[in-house]
Parts: sequence; structure tokens; C-alpha cells
Amino acid sequence: MRIFEELESEVRGYVRAFPAIFDVAQGSFIYDEQGTRYIDFFAGAGTLNYGHNNPLISKALIEYLQRDGIVHALDKATVAKKNFLQKFYDTILAPRNLNYKVQFTGPTGTNAVETALKLARMVKRRSNVIAFTNGYHGLTMGSLAVTGNDFYRDESYGARNNADSVPFDGYLGPDINTIDYLRKFLQDGSSGIDLPAAIIVETVQGEGGINVASVQWLQDLEALCREFDILLIIDDIQVGNGRTGTFFSFERADIKPDIVTLSKSIGGGLPMAILLMRPELDQWKPGEHTGTFRGNNLAFVAATQSLSYWENEDFAESVKYKGGIMQQELQRIVEKYPQLDMELRGIGMIWGLDIPRSGFAGDVSKAAFENHLIIELAGAEDQVVKFLPALTTDEEILREGMAIIDRVIGELLERSDLARKGGGY
Repeated sequence: MRIFEELESEVRGYVRAFPAIFDVAQGSFIYDEQGTRYIDFFAGAGTLNYGHNNPLISKALIEYLQRDGIVHALDKATVAKKNFLQKFYDTILAPRNLNYKVQFTGPTGTNAVETALKLARMVKRRSNVIAFTNGYHGLTMGSLAVTGNDFYRDESYGARNNADSVPFDGYLGPDINTIDYLRKFLQDGSSGIDLPAAIIVETVQGEGGINVASVQWLQDLEALCREFDILLIIDDIQVGNGRTGTFFSFERADIKPDIVTLSKSIGGGLPMAILLMRPELDQWKPGEHTGTFRGNNLAFVAATQSLSYWENEDFAESVKYKGGIMQQELQRIVEKYPQLDMELRGIGMIWGLDIPRSGFAGDVSKAAFENHLIIELAGAEDQVVKFLPALTTDEEILREGMAIIDRVIGELLERSDLARKGGGY
């Protein structure tokens, strides 16, 4: 690892949590340069919903490159883009009765969020945006202003301008309706919160700790936006693309947001981000919002192939089935170790074990890696072990990975008990 320590910036993160040099990957497995196999419950932070080197995607990419298909085209029309747009309309938008225009932004999620915020402010002629506690929307300046965790924010390099944070569903406890709380602020001209152009929300807060908004709360939020003429932006970058069991995470609430941001798995593992907007919101002048890499044709090819998983209900049903297995097995772990007072949260194939004992979640992630399972943390204090396997992961591999978590929790508790008794390690 010396070359990385000497030449790569101190900002590097995941290489510290997973200190191996990886070389090959397939499906739900990553192999290091010695050939050691690791189960991947991280999936590129939700970028690899269809697994590493998905054979359908790889085959299409190889064929495209071998015929010298255009790779970089800015926003010119290409066959790859045409095919993606048609597939996306036929497979995703039309069956869900969603009428959206598609904008290709820069290749990352924060590019899509920045675009959404800029568009909302332009259309509504208001500058304020409301976000939620524990929200995460990216780390460029506009996105950072609507990101909650103060670890990423510092007034010296970017003030939190034109954004307010309000309580997410359940933040103030189960008996307080935070939509009513927000309505009071919007109704009161002396509350200090200006009428916003938009409200941006994740239906499931991934980085924030796997906090799942209820169906009723999401429906009430949509109604609030309509009541006050506010645009509703759903950030579906991590929990869209099937992660919750439906292609869009908001489908379970039967709502229709004004703007949707998509990235991560929409590109089939390649950099790609898009903005979906109601047609009447598409008020851009040609070239008014641009970027060099908003035409990643390899990602269009990969995305078109990945959408084939959504041609019928089979894939969605498999996600729900495997999500049920994850819930069952993780709940069993919660009940097996009551001394940790763990809480299980999640939906579909995104789950989190919230472990209030300080530092214990980090110990679990480290021990899991030593047992050849890659799994990351979430939450403001990194107190949540975050389960984010590829949606294509076989049931057997899911069970193997969760058995590793069960085993390492037991071993860590045994070691801590020995330490308290003076037995050492």
C-alpha cells in the first residue's frame, strides 16, 4: 500500500477502511491481487446494483467499442443516447405513467443535485431550498448546502447559503408529525424560513443512517408542496434504480415529484447522472447549463442493458424476496445480541444495523473485512452497519455474508467481556 500512502491525497477514504489492492471483480465478489475473494456488501455505495462486470453490460460495451462506437460526444445526438432514451421511456416512464423530460448533467450525483437546485430557483424565482436533518445530497457547494452532516461542512470554505434544514420523518420522535411542524414555519411570516423554491428529500436516507420515510409522511410532504407552490425534488441517487424494490423509491407512496435526480446505478456501473423534470419546468435556454461529460455514450450503452432487468416484474419481485431474507436474518441477529440494544431499519435491499455502543459498528466493519466481507458504515457517528449488496446477489451469498456479521459480532462481544474481566485478548 506504500504507493498510495506516498502519492495519493490524504482525502482517500475507502482504501483505509478496506486496505487491500483489488484486481478482479465479478457479480458480488471482489478479488485482491493475491486472489483472495471478498463478498461485496458495499456495491460501490449503490453504484453496482447489477453487480460487478455484469455479463450483459460487459458484452454490450465490448461490442460497442469494437465497432468504434462514439465515446465522447458532449450533448450531440448519438445512436447510444437515442437507444437509452427510448428504452428508458418504454421500460420505466410509460409503464408508470410518468411524464418527465430527461436532462443529462455531469457524470456524478452531485451534478444532478446542483442542476435540480439551479432549475428550481430559476423557475420559481426564489433562492431558498429546504432539506432535512441527516440528509446527504453531495459535496459540491450547492449540494453541500443541503447536506446535513457537519463533518463535510466548514464555514471557512463554503457557507450554508440559501438552505434550511428541518426535521425528517421520526427525527423528533414517533409522536411528532414533522410535516405539521414544517407547515407552521411556512405559514408564519416571522419564522425566519423563507418560502422555498423547492424541498429536496431522500425517501430513504442512506448515508444518514438508513432512515425510512413512511408512506403517509411522503404523501403529506407532496401535499404540502402543492399547498405552498413548492417544487418537490426526490433525490433517488442511492436508493433509486431498484434498491427499495421498485425502480423509483417513491413508487411505494404513489407520489409524483416535480424533479428526480438519478445517478450511481443508472449508468450500469459507469459514470452517469440524469435529471427528470415535469415538461413545463424545462425552461432552460440552449446551452444554459452545460458540462463536458454530459454525453457518456459508454454509460448510455450500459444503462440500456441494465434497464432490461425492468421489462417485467420478475426482478422487482426478486429484490423484495431477497430483502425479506435480509430483514429476517438481521432481525435474528438483533434478537441474538440484546446487550447491544441494536435497531434494524431498512426496506428492499438496503438495511442498517444501528449499534449505539460507541465504536462498535466500526469494529464490526473492520472484523468483517478481516473475514473477507466488505461492508461500510452510515449515520452521523458511523454507528450504523450498512447493508448494500448488489440486487443480483444470490440468496446463498446473502446468507453467507450475514452469517459473517453474526459471527464477528459474537466474537467482538466475547473479546470485550474477556477484557472487562481482565483476561485480555
